[in-house]
Amino acid sequence: MTWSMTRATTWVRWAAITLVAALLLAGGGAAVYVQRSFAQLDGRLAVAGLRADVLVRRDGADLTHIQAQTPQDAWFALGYVHAQERTWQLEFQRRVMHGELSEVFGAATLETDKLMRALDIMGSARRQYAGLPLHTRQALQSYSQGIRAFHQNLPQALPPEFHLLGVQPGGATGSVWEPEDCVGWTLMMALDLGGNWGQEFARLALARTLDTDRLWQLMPPYPGEQPAASADLAALYRQWGVYRRSPATDPSTSTSAATGPQAAAPARQDPWLGHANDLNAGLLAWAEALTRNAGSNEGRGSNNWALAGTRTVSGRPLLANDPHLGLAAPAIWYFAALQAPAGQASDGTPIAPLAAVGATLPGLPFVVLGRTDHVAWGFTNTSPDVQDLYLEQINPADPTQYRTPEGWAPFTVRTETIRVKGAADTVLRLRSTRHGPVLSDVQKSHAEVLDLDKYLIALRWSALDADNQSVMAGLQTNQARTVDELFQAMSPYHSPMQNVVAADDQGRIRFQAMGRVPLRDPANDIRGVAPAPGWQARYDWTGWLPAAQTPRDDGAKGWVATANQRVTAPDYPHYLTQDWVLPYRYQRIEQLIEAREKHDIASMQAMQHDVTSLATRRLLPSLRQARSPHPLAAPVQALLANFDAVMDADQAAPLVFAAWADELTRGLIEPRIGQARFAATYGKRDYRAALEGILERNDGWWCQPMSCAEQSSAALTRALERLQTAYGPDPAQWRWGIAHPALSEHQPFGNVPALARFFNVRVASHGDSYTVNVGQYNPGQTRGPFVNRHAASLRAVYDLADLEQSRFIYQTGQSGLVFSPRYRDMSAAWAATGYRPLQRRPAHWAHRLTLVPAAP
Repeated sequence: MTWSMTRATTWVRWAAITLVAALLLAGGGAAVYVQRSFAQLDGRLAVAGLRADVLVRRDGADLTHIQAQTPQDAWFALGYVHAQERTWQLEFQRRVMHGELSEVFGAATLETDKLMRALDIMGSARRQYAGLPLHTRQALQSYSQGIRAFHQNLPQALPPEFHLLGVQPGGATGSVWEPEDCVGWTLMMALDLGGNWGQEFARLALARTLDTDRLWQLMPPYPGEQPAASADLAALYRQWGVYRRSPATDPSTSTSAATGPQAAAPARQDPWLGHANDLNAGLLAWAEALTRNAGSNEGRGSNNWALAGTRTVSGRPLLANDPHLGLAAPAIWYFAALQAPAGQASDGTPIAPLAAVGATLPGLPFVVLGRTDHVAWGFTNTSPDVQDLYLEQINPADPTQYRTPEGWAPFTVRTETIRVKGAADTVLRLRSTRHGPVLSDVQKSHAEVLDLDKYLIALRWSALDADNQSVMAGLQTNQARTVDELFQAMSPYHSPMQNVVAADDQGRIRFQAMGRVPLRDPANDIRGVAPAPGWQARYDWTGWLPAAQTPRDDGAKGWVATANQRVTAPDYPHYLTQDWVLPYRYQRIEQLIEAREKHDIASMQAMQHDVTSLATRRLLPSLRQARSPHPLAAPVQALLANFDAVMDADQAAPLVFAAWADELTRGLIEPRIGQARFAATYGKRDYRAALEGILERNDGWWCQPMSCAEQSSAALTRALERLQTAYGPDPAQWRWGIAHPALSEHQPFGNVPALARFFNVRVASHGDSYTVNVGQYNPGQTRGPFVNRHAASLRAVYDLADLEQSRFIYQTGQSGLVFSPRYRDMSAAWAATGYRPLQRRPAHWAHRLTLVPAAP
């Protein structure tokens, strides 16, 4: 597949861009503005703050190569380039983590701002920054100076987001990016990847209506394991009286008459691909999703694997990585190469040469995932339990105090002021306990469940600790030359814990989980899976797992692989978590590795694009046995007869399966836990394991008042009604890819119909939540329940026989500037089987820009 779009597609895109530019900018200056908004890619630019000239070249793959004479100038130039290409992305990220969205968007984002302020993301970032070594702080300073230098003398027009929203970079203070913001962004990544407090609160809420055994059926432990908690959670919470008594907010009292086993699904307007009506509605939906999903890493995963030379055609290792993250436009990644000779910090600390290429994160000054000239590495999420919720008992005689093992103690209280566009400032009184921030002060869901006159919920989260030095580890990896050096460079890494797979050109491969994991008291019978009583010392953390004892595999079997499955052996002596991702992707990777004696780059790429769903295969017999009176049942069953669980975008059967599984989950679970609780959890919690267990046990309690077979048949009828309404009367014309497009959504214009078609990037996609080529969707959403919103945010394959043969791709384009032809030019290749070269020494250059120091 070629990297460029076809002429017809290009013409349509440019016609659309011209139209939107005219509408947005309303005047004859639109064309001039569009041209002025592009980043300068050639020529010379004078930039204040540089020590010497820096060469910035783009190769034919649109990979940005930065060649500097000092490491400091390389980091500075990366900041400048990030600002050139991703100005609005940096502004939006800064506002999210500072809790300053409402200054621009008004009350729609107030709950998000409240959560960020309560977590004190930036307060923690400043404390962590202060504890970094000088040479690390100076690297962050150089990067931040590059961003600020771009804004001090803008070489291009600001992108339309700033003009449409009336926003100035940096907001009221004009501070566009500070070194502490780099640390803050690592905390935001930890929040996205390293959280499970949502799981804990869900168990607390569900234990109100389910006994503990039923709770474990609904949220089962990892296959083959027993529940980590031996305590009877439901009995404990009833005994303590933690729940709110008001029946108006009791989820068990609210049941939908339209979602019972016999009922058809309610009519929905454009149920699969509907859009919000306006910017405020779209922002509100986005902000609610962010606050609702914070503290949940369920279903969020990635793949990586490395093969030793004994399993490759070349006799040298191969490594593959595809991290699965929420899709966005622009993408979360920006691919770049950094090159600089050895240098030193101002205190004389030596800095090794830089020679790294791969995926950078706008907001950070290093290659996060990639390779040097000798070693390659990739991450997946380990997802240990590093967040514990604590029920803090309020002193009934003095509500300024909470109960501790030593008696009553005062809350720590601070005040935060949030500017709200179009409204008065919001002043927050935020409390914290010995465990951490009180989430109940900002989480609406807590007020709906808990008796807040008696109890609050506080969060203990390792990432907020002052000794978090993950950013230093990231910088050091860019100088590694061997597997051993890479893991030594990562020794300061803290949060979120990652399954690091690495390979070098000497033939070594290794997997090791890197990061901080708490140890818990043997007497802790809740084990962090649900909120624990904060006044009992046995539920406090007792220390940290020694780095030498984290899971590790040196590839004795000829390969290592992780896909967020349990990475510990059955006899592993330490508890990490019970909330591993279901092992279907790992099992499929293992099948594909063992299917060939020797692998090459082509077979590695084919594995990354595999869309056989072992989870679908497990439930498919139940669907085939379903009997429905619907007139489309016979032709649909004929389609299913030849369906081999390959979730192909061009086929109808995957759509039938997904709709049936959705309707069956609703029919079995919603009546048992209530509409409100189901709506609050479905899609955010993965109920597939529960569904498998119910059907395989033929569980009459969950299936009542029907048999499980009757429930399955009724779900098929409801699914066919929905599909016929949405896609017409001919099942042969239905397509999974139409209902399941990969949607990279712009923030905030992705929910504005007049703008979404230009700012979003949408392409039909394969896969489901359990395929190696993942296509995760949220069936709990009324707006696009099967839309693929969480997938491979990049794919990379590294050949250690010749690292210049390495490949990459991601789902949008390098530019974050909507008018640029480089905004979405990778999307078609990403959705199909395309890759681009990931080289440090390409044969030719497409663009050449020199950054020169500005005259004082």
